[in-house]
Amino acid sequence: MRIAIDAMGGDNAPECNVEGALAAAAEWRDTQIILVGDESKLRPLLQKNGGAVPSNISVHHAGDVIEPEDEPVKAVRRKKDASMVVAGRMLKDNEVDAMISAGNTGAMMTTGLLVVGRMKGIERPALAPMIPTLDGAGVLALDLGANMDAKPEHLAQYALMGSLYRQKVMGIERPRVGLLNVGTEPGKGNELTKHAFPLLEQMPIHFVGNVEARDIMYGTCDVLVCDGFAGNILLKAIEGTAGAMFKLLKEQFSQNLRSKLGAAMLMPQLRGLKDKLDYKEHGGAPLLGLSGLIVKSHGSADGNAIKNSVRQARIALQNQLVESISNEISGRE
Repeated sequence: MRIAIDAMGGDNAPECNVEGALAAAAEWRDTQIILVGDESKLRPLLQKNGGAVPSNISVHHAGDVIEPEDEPVKAVRRKKDASMVVAGRMLKDNEVDAMISAGNTGAMMTTGLLVVGRMKGIERPALAPMIPTLDGAGVLALDLGANMDAKPEHLAQYALMGSLYRQKVMGIERPRVGLLNVGTEPGKGNELTKHAFPLLEQMPIHFVGNVEARDIMYGTCDVLVCDGFAGNILLKAIEGTAGAMFKLLKEQFSQNLRSKLGAAMLMPQLRGLKDKLDYKEHGGAPLLGLSGLIVKSHGSADGNAIKNSVRQARIALQNQLVESISNEISGRE
């Protein structure tokens, strides 16, 4: 397997990408990791500790970078030598089997559409990250930001792609698919969800109906379907709530000696809770619906998150995820 990493993408680039690549290369010797980016910056990081560069890591030079503040479409079209665009072109030309980036989400989506290309039969690719749940299984939610507007037909395609992803990559035989809504009764919601509901009932999936936001972290469904606007608000609300909760706990446990002793006793459990709610443990979010496999890692990803994104990509490739989605979509046309 050949996996390209946009080495210059992300808040902690290029250090986090090199660190993640080294960890992944050490664990999976059968996988070739290609770091795409400024070779003059990447080589010193690879040789930082004086050791030899692993034989399954290589560098593909790209002299430009897409910045977080860049306008996505203009950046992808004008910065032909940007690391993200070059990695996308390598995927398109079958020089690699998958690519990973923690860079600008809009530019990543644009690269997917303009450089890699959509899968035949798919109108809108979807960003599908995992939302943590209390049982640790998580829920795959899509779309959470690739497309701010969606049609009912798009939600139906999201549901099918999400269901296949949880089957192929996560081994869930019959994933439960829910539609994000303001109530559980059929007929609830806005025009989009009202028209999407009967379409989802007709899809070859295990549709469990409408799901309210307050029930998501209780594991009500395995796949959550929504438009990108509502989904991104949901994701940011959950991230903000988790961050605020841990900040509040830290303040409470730091008040006096008694609370500090209590915190010391509870530390293993608190670390376990933090790991359960930590997006870094889930790796990244696949962009489903493209003709090649792209995994979008979080902008503030560290080396561990990049390594876990490589793990995700490996499993998806091993289970022929892109081919499975393509065959299912083609069979419905």
